[in-house]
Parts: sequence; C-alpha cells; structure tokens
Amino acid sequence: MADEVTVTHSNFDAEVAKSAVPVVADFWAEWCGPCKMIAPVLRELAAQYKDKIKIAKIDVDAELELAQQFNIVSIPTILVFSKGKVVKQQIGAVPRQALEKMIKEVL
Repeated sequence: MADEVTVTHSNFDAEVAKSAVPVVADFWAEWCGPCKMIAPVLRELAAQYKDKIKIAKIDVDAELELAQQFNIVSIPTILVFSKGKVVKQQIGAVPRQALEKMIKEVL
C-alpha cells in the first residue's frame, strides 16, 4: 500500500469510503504553514502503520467540493474514517503523539 494517496472527488469512494483499512484524511493546502509542519509526521505514521492505515491527502483548494462536504473551515483538519464514516477529527497542527493516539484508537 502506498504511504500516501492523493484523494480527489473522483477517487474518494474507492480510496476513502470503501477502504478496507482506516483512513487518516489530511485536508491541507500548499500555502498552509501548519499543514507543512504535520506532513512529515503523517508520512512517518504512514510508514509505521503500513498496511494498517491509509493516509489520504486532500488539497482543499483543488477539492473545494470535498472540503465543503465535510465542513472544513480551518486547515489542517484531520478526519479519521473507519468503514466510510468519520470517527475522529482534529483541527490544527498537533504533536505526533496526538495523531498517533487517534490512529491507535481506530485500530
């Protein structure tokens, strides 16, 4: 499984809604400083939990419809999906421990 997958409106169902493993969806933008701060942490967690989770990167500028669908008003926003449903949410840049705790809670 790839460490990170870019998710768009057209592949959302296949990559997130119908994923066999929990999905950590990172709603971000290129210009967002805090988004850039947590990106390497998410890559590390993707490698650490390989085959147990999927990291989905959703660019809010390119995927405005998805951002609106999930009421994203501040970035970064992390949504954790399990069986197609949002089960956890974190807004803003947080330490690695907080992100890892969210992951462990859905595994």
